[in-house]
This record gives sequence, C-alpha cells and structure tokens, in this order.
Amino acid sequence: MPTFKITASDKAGRKVNRTVEAPSQGEAVAVLRREGYTALDIHEERGGASGAAKTRKGPSPRVSGSDLAIFTRQFATMIGAGIAVLECLDVLTQQASDPGFRFCLETVVEDIRGGTDLSTAMSRHPKVFSHIYVNMVKAGEASGQLEAILVRLAEYMEATVKLKREIVSAMTYPVISLVMIFGVTAFLMIFIIPKFEEIFKSLNVDLPIPTRVVLITSKIMVSYWWAVLIGLALLITGIVLFKRTETGGLLVDKLTLKIPVFGPLFQKVALSRFARTFSTLIKSGVPILGALEIVASTSGNRVIEATVSSCKDSIRAGEPLSKPLSQSPVFPPMVVRMISIGEKSGALEQLLEKISQFYDEQVSAAVEGLTAMIEPIMIAIMGLVVGGIVISVFLPIVKIQQMLSKK
Repeated sequence: MPTFKITASDKAGRKVNRTVEAPSQGEAVAVLRREGYTALDIHEERGGASGAAKTRKGPSPRVSGSDLAIFTRQFATMIGAGIAVLECLDVLTQQASDPGFRFCLETVVEDIRGGTDLSTAMSRHPKVFSHIYVNMVKAGEASGQLEAILVRLAEYMEATVKLKREIVSAMTYPVISLVMIFGVTAFLMIFIIPKFEEIFKSLNVDLPIPTRVVLITSKIMVSYWWAVLIGLALLITGIVLFKRTETGGLLVDKLTLKIPVFGPLFQKVALSRFARTFSTLIKSGVPILGALEIVASTSGNRVIEATVSSCKDSIRAGEPLSKPLSQSPVFPPMVVRMISIGEKSGALEQLLEKISQFYDEQVSAAVEGLTAMIEPIMIAIMGLVVGGIVISVFLPIVKIQQMLSKK
C-alpha cells in the first residue's frame, strides 16, 4: 500500500507533518479530514520536493471579479472533495486563461511549498487577492474551516459582481445618451450653424438674443476648439486630483449621495456593501475590530469610511456599535435599530445579512425604475437642446417673413 507524506493544519492553524498509508491519495486526505485536519500538501514518501519560492517577475494579472469568484468556488469545491490545497492550486493554475493570473498562482504554489501559509502567499499579490480575501482565508486556516470560508467568500464575491453589474446597467443608458446629445450638439454648432451665420450677415437683419448666443457659441467652438478641449481636460484633471485629497474625496462622496435620482441608489449600494462585507467577515471568524477596519477600507465611500472608523474607537471605549452609526445621516434608523438588536441578541451577522439582502432587493428595484425613468428624461433633454438650437436659428427667418408681409 502506498505511503503518503502529508503537510496539514489542525483547527488551531498549527502545521503538522503526517505519514499515512492508504490505497490512494484521496483516501489519505480523507483519513486526515476525519481527524479534523486540512491537507496542505501531499506526495508519496519516495517523491516530491519542495523548496523556497523563487523571486520572479511575470506579466501583470488581469482578473475580473467574476473570474476570481469562479476560481474561489472551484477551489472550495475541490477542497470539499478531499483534494489537498497544493493539488487544487496546481489544477487551477493549469486552467487559468490569463497569463498573469497563472503566474500569480504558480508563485503562490511555490511559496506554500517553501513553508508559507496560503493567506501569506496570497497577500503578496494584492492586485489579485484583496485585503478581505486574504483575511478570510487566514480565518479559514486558523479555524480549520477553509472549505466553508471559501464557499462563503465565493458567495460574497458573486453577490458583489451581481451588484456591480446592476449598477453598470443602470449607468450605461444615460452615459450613452449624454454622449449622443453632446455629439449631435457639437455637429450642429460646428458644421451647420456657421452656414446660417453667413446668410444672416447677407440679409443685414437685427438678430434676436437667442440667435446671437448660439452664433457666438458656434464661433468659439469652431475657432477655439483647442482651447475648449484644453479647458475640459484641465477641469477633469482638477476634479480627479481634488477627489484624491482627503477633504476633496469626502466632499465629492457627500455630494454623490445627494445627487437627485442617483444619490439614493448610491446610498443603497454602499449600505448593501457595508452589511454584506461586515456579515461575511464576522461569520468567517475575523475579530470585530479587524472586520471594521476592512469594512472601512472597502466601503467605496469616505463618508461611510469615516463613520465605520469612529465605530472602532467607540467599541474600544466599551460603547455599542449602533451608537456612532446613529449619528451618521447615511445609516437609516432601520439599519441602526437592526444592528442594535443584533448586538444585544448575539445574532449580529444574521441581521447584517438580512440588511444586505434587503438593500440588494432595493437596488434591483431602483435600477428597474431608473431604466424606465431615464429614457424619457434623456429624450426630453435632447429635444430641449436640439430644439433650442433649431428655434434660435429660425427666429430671424420668421422675423424677416413678418417684415416682408408688412411691406
């Protein structure tokens, strides 16, 4: 019967080396699983070499959220089937389509063979494995429940990808519509209006104010288009640089939450992300202060980040989590009340999950409503802009006709 050397971790996260006789590799792993161990590496006694990971440079990984969610789901399934961590990673490395992601996984495998923990090896690739990903894997290693943690992490990532997809679908139509409006307006002002200006000059007629404004704007766009483009570029650059500052980022995020129509949607998205991330981390065994730190850094909104950061100070002072949340205008009373009940009943993670599910449904409903509402709004804007230009051009013609009819 073959003899296998297995490196495993117990429920406390301590590494142990075991030698197991079993008919197959899967049976050897199953023996350890029944004893409460998670297999990290396995090979037959006569073979297998491990060494320190080499420092190499490879292509930059381009891994989307959906691809990483699929990887995590497959990783969890293979571990649940009794396959060792290193063998799982070997298989997933071979099927990785992106060269950068494949190189990343190869490096993780080398690091683990060199004696590094899975979470530590993943933390060396922050562009692929985020802070929350690494901390949840670390919690899974420490508790001996890596499979359950990976399943929870996959569910979290799938829900996040779905939410992002809904936001993108809500924003796509208005963005395309605005681009079309600006394109049509620019075409009229640059190519059509100058021809009417020559006609008006030849008629020597006193032009109405709207017509003068349109003609002056057209002349600026034709003669000083380079200045307009430079001005727009400087404006966009200034906004981006301002947002990167602490004060600017906080101000922009505050204004984002107050934008008509879209502000409530962004608030629901932020609350859903906060509740889902917090719930997932607590369920995975991450300490509450560490979980709050990760939630703050991944909230995507500095208003929520500042509020969550203040929660850490309150908890250190012995105060409940709900107290600083109640002082923030971003968190509705319903959310604060549910968190308060969760703290008192010891079911905080369950109530946070309920909050996340509630706001996911709210976001879906809001996206459907926005999609139905934005279309007539964009049509109205295009009609006002294009119609205003056309009317301003025809006003002098109407005036000339009136003058001719009087004669």
